[in-house]
Amino acid sequence: MTISGAWARTARAAMLLGDDGTLRPTIFAEMSALAAASGAINLGQGFPDQDGPQEVLVAAQRAIADGMNQYPPGLGMPVLREAIAEHQARFYDISVDSDREVLVTAGATEALAATILALADEGDEVVTLEPFYDSYAAMIGLSRATHRTVPLREPDFLPDHDDLRAAVTDRTRLILINNPHNPTGAVLPRETLELIVELAHEHDAIVVTDEVYEHLIFDEPHIPIAALPGARERTVTISSGGKTFNTTGWKIGWITAPPELVTAIMAVKQFLTYVNGAPFQPAIAVGLRLPDTYFRELADDLRRKRDVLSAGLVAAGFTIYQPKGGYFVVADAAGLGYPDSAEFCRALPELAGVAAIPLTSFVHEENRHEYRSLVRFAFCKRVEVLERASAQLERLAR
Repeated sequence: MTISGAWARTARAAMLLGDDGTLRPTIFAEMSALAAASGAINLGQGFPDQDGPQEVLVAAQRAIADGMNQYPPGLGMPVLREAIAEHQARFYDISVDSDREVLVTAGATEALAATILALADEGDEVVTLEPFYDSYAAMIGLSRATHRTVPLREPDFLPDHDDLRAAVTDRTRLILINNPHNPTGAVLPRETLELIVELAHEHDAIVVTDEVYEHLIFDEPHIPIAALPGARERTVTISSGGKTFNTTGWKIGWITAPPELVTAIMAVKQFLTYVNGAPFQPAIAVGLRLPDTYFRELADDLRRKRDVLSAGLVAAGFTIYQPKGGYFVVADAAGLGYPDSAEFCRALPELAGVAAIPLTSFVHEENRHEYRSLVRFAFCKRVEVLERASAQLERLAR
């Protein structure tokens, strides 16, 4: 039986559908399965292996015990929406109306899906950076919009401004930016963010900014696009508690945007999950109100982990591109005699007992030659795990 439907264009856009109609698993599923089967250390998927702050965990347990287990309000619990608004004012001096300009979602993934499906349509174009997080491409394909990309090239993985100007046209509906960037760890400078705002005004586009790594920046403060002059009224800001509080399984995300954009996105979001995570919402509110020391120590701890894994990769013979934020370091395997990162990652669990992700999985096929030997390693793991992985990777240098 032939199964037709929107699934095919979604999978095709995400580069998971073969020419023969065969659906492949995501690279994350494939590499995690390889890691599990071989007992390899999984540095492929970006999730921490340590629990978040006790205050947040205890708040969730208390909410469950207190009976907070039914549907929360459609926009999200007031306690969380208020905490999100306070967070935007506290860290970025952005004033947000918690009743009209905040929407709680099932993680940043649903926030992105609802936003793209609500605001983009057939005939529109959505511009992203490339490499891009795979769900961007999938949702753009599902929306029937056209995906346009701006390349990020080594060594700094920052977009060329002329490339940005060429990509954004009057057909552009959304400019979707991930900052700090997954998978490269790049942090966009202020002048690039200002150009994006300028182009959005010039071409009447909406800026959608994925900022889930906002508190995981190592050398400079985070600059939300919405904080820039002229940006607020045409920007949808997306973030979540998963990365900030080591609670990726809770799937509590949010959108902040002008009321008319929140209303449009809510029209789609309410028919996706409707609502989610009732006892986790007040717990994330507790997290957002933690003292500044928590957020500083979070970034400092991750910086140390970055440095441990980076040193191990260099010792193993990789060329690395030091990230300025996020969970991942990009390494070049060409110097080790592995010009094809996909083949290398499939062999790596057997070679060194470590799993990683080829950067080509985040790139359209016609552009993969530029990234062919690059590999993404996650360093959001315990230091002892990173040290063990580093020691095992040194086998490659022998």
